[in-house]
Amino acid sequence: MAPKKIKPETKKIVILDSHAIIHRAYHALPDFMSSKGEATGALYGLSTMIFGIIKEFKPDYIFAAFDLPKPTYRHTVYADYKSGRKAIDENLIAQIKKSRDIFHAFNIPILENEGFEADDVIGTLSKKFEKEKDVEVIIASGDMDTLQLVKGKKVKVFTLKKGIKDTILYDEQTVIDRYGFAPYQVPDYKGLRGDSSDNIIGVKGIGEKTATDLIQKYQTIENLYKIISKNEKQLIDDGIKPRIVELLKEHEEEAKFSKMLATIQTDVPVDFDLNTKWKDGVDPDRVRNLFVQLEFRSLQNKVAEIFGGNISIEVPAEEKVDPNLLCEASIALWLLRSSMNNPGYQDIITFTKKKNLKDAYECLLEMMEKEDVLKVYTEIEKPLIPVVTEMSANGIMLDTDLLADISKEYHTEIDKISKKIFEYAGEEFNMNSPKQLADILFKKMNLSYKGMRKGKSGSFSTKEEVLQKLLEVHPIVEELLKYRELAKLLSTYIDTFPSMVGMDGRLRTTFIQAGAATGRMASQEPNFQNIPVKTEQGRRIRNAFIAKDGCKLVAFDYSQIELRLAAILSEDEKLIQIFKNGEDVHAGVASYMFGIPQEQVTKEQRNRAKVINFGILYGMGVSALQKNLKVDRKEAQEFYNTYFEKFSGLAEYLESTKEFAKEHGYTVTMYGRKRHFDGIKSKLPFLRAQAERMAINAPIQGTQADLIKIAMVRIDDFLKKENLKDKVKLVLQIHDEIIFEVDDDTVNFVEKNIPKIMEEVLDDDVRKDVPILTDCEAGESWGKMK
Repeated sequence: MAPKKIKPETKKIVILDSHAIIHRAYHALPDFMSSKGEATGALYGLSTMIFGIIKEFKPDYIFAAFDLPKPTYRHTVYADYKSGRKAIDENLIAQIKKSRDIFHAFNIPILENEGFEADDVIGTLSKKFEKEKDVEVIIASGDMDTLQLVKGKKVKVFTLKKGIKDTILYDEQTVIDRYGFAPYQVPDYKGLRGDSSDNIIGVKGIGEKTATDLIQKYQTIENLYKIISKNEKQLIDDGIKPRIVELLKEHEEEAKFSKMLATIQTDVPVDFDLNTKWKDGVDPDRVRNLFVQLEFRSLQNKVAEIFGGNISIEVPAEEKVDPNLLCEASIALWLLRSSMNNPGYQDIITFTKKKNLKDAYECLLEMMEKEDVLKVYTEIEKPLIPVVTEMSANGIMLDTDLLADISKEYHTEIDKISKKIFEYAGEEFNMNSPKQLADILFKKMNLSYKGMRKGKSGSFSTKEEVLQKLLEVHPIVEELLKYRELAKLLSTYIDTFPSMVGMDGRLRTTFIQAGAATGRMASQEPNFQNIPVKTEQGRRIRNAFIAKDGCKLVAFDYSQIELRLAAILSEDEKLIQIFKNGEDVHAGVASYMFGIPQEQVTKEQRNRAKVINFGILYGMGVSALQKNLKVDRKEAQEFYNTYFEKFSGLAEYLESTKEFAKEHGYTVTMYGRKRHFDGIKSKLPFLRAQAERMAINAPIQGTQADLIKIAMVRIDDFLKKENLKDKVKLVLQIHDEIIFEVDDDTVNFVEKNIPKIMEEVLDDDVRKDVPILTDCEAGESWGKMK
């Protein structure tokens, strides 16, 4: 009996329409920037698509077809070909050039030929491969042109519908279902309809529907004109309007010429080989190092996902990594590169170019000394590591029964709100779908506000800021905002937290020391830093964070610490005097602003002072002040000018901070922590302005972060000295606030002593007589403290 023949495996070949993908990614991610202020959105989108293609199709071979800048044969026969296109942005040109590095890193051959477009190179390859057995071709593109190359299920087109993640795979039937004609008829359609993006004229006066009808009835342009030349009355009998027949007769030359321009060539001289599969020749280290250079941290992890253990910068099997050393090295790297939050092993190895963690750590120590941030590491961050580790392990008790009751109540309320919304809309729809919601609000209900315009996607946004502008237009908007708030509270907190509670009834998060560029901490899984506080419905969640039996939760919170630090750092005499006198800072500022005694300051005047007090510290300009104060531009400008006239010391300090950052590229806290701002020297004005705003606040918020971290270490030392570690457990740290779970018999003791420790972190000679005060509250739960 003859042996059964083994069917050869199908070779999968992906051909990338490089320029189309890069263009689409650039426009989908226009504000995507590196810390150096360089646009990288197109490169990120391209890399994301390559990973998506590798994961979904598992190709054996990948080729990248490129356009060259020189004119093609189409330009030779038609000088106006693509003449309507805008000049390519400099940022896009730079990324097109840089994209070659990505293809080289992935071992993807670049195919191109002067005088031809990328589409023609793709057409040539697909035509050749469609004749071969056991080969499947997938063309990855971003426009409709390549659909003409689709052949059955053998040659398909994988294209971007919207953005860089919304994709569709076309085979022959999918093209017919979508457009109403076969792939080979795409050039005929464009010959009649034209294509404004390529300046292909088509037949003037014939639109999308008419072109489709003509193609469906007569198959090709040649056949259409053959019938017209023999018996044009047949078109009238077929239901074609006489006006259209006349247009076709008048513009026959344009139709045939336009079809020629739209037809992809399939005979371009191009060399390629299928001897080596792309993955066999790729260097994963090179890919990942390129992503490190481009600052694509999320994509660095995907390299390991795609290539597995082949990456030498993964933790080598022979190196047993000490988790404590890894934590120390991570924090050290973060102090050197403030924008690199919570760096991992690979980040450390790549940054230091060392082969193991021990050598990398030694290198980081040397670099910290050179950069003058070693003191921040040794005196603030390193002593804090065990305190943070213990806090993460402690967790906090969660009242799951209370959350279950709140859940039931909120779900009932959501049902009522949904019913109201559907009544206003006149139908039921998916309120979580931006498209469906936009259709209801802007098409069916025709809601609008002054200055409303479509977003980059071509549709109207349904973001909260847009809905806020529609609040006075229709009552459905208020209900939608209520729905969104409750839905978020339920999905993010109320219905999620109970499933994360341990066997001991405690909810634990991972606190991250190197959590933010400012020096502040963060937390993850779940994030405790953003537990709602602004609305009553959100605040109720805090009631579920409770102390165990026989204990209280005791919270210590620095009082108005950022404003006090602003007074100290700026040495503004009036601001210092307000704090020295123990006055309400907002009322005190309002008194100066409006030229009246404090006792005459109204609630409205105090609120205005409060808005500008906090806003100025975050780089708020006149436009933002106008929006927040809800006044006209002139009044906002006058208020802004008066503030800086009265508090000239603060004004000079903020301006000098900005100028220092411009000159040096970083700012420094009172304790020497640096925050780098590469974007402050960007050529892009909006990125530069953003960096300047952040630079104004960085020394203040960074000093606040330093204070709370020093206080945490000193409190821990105090508790050890008093043998109170079993009675007083650190459970939460939220920016300016530290929360402990304290045995009932020890509450009075800690309430008396911990504030002293916190208030004495800043030495007297540094404080400039500005008192540092700590508020203290205690209660059975986080939400009900007194």
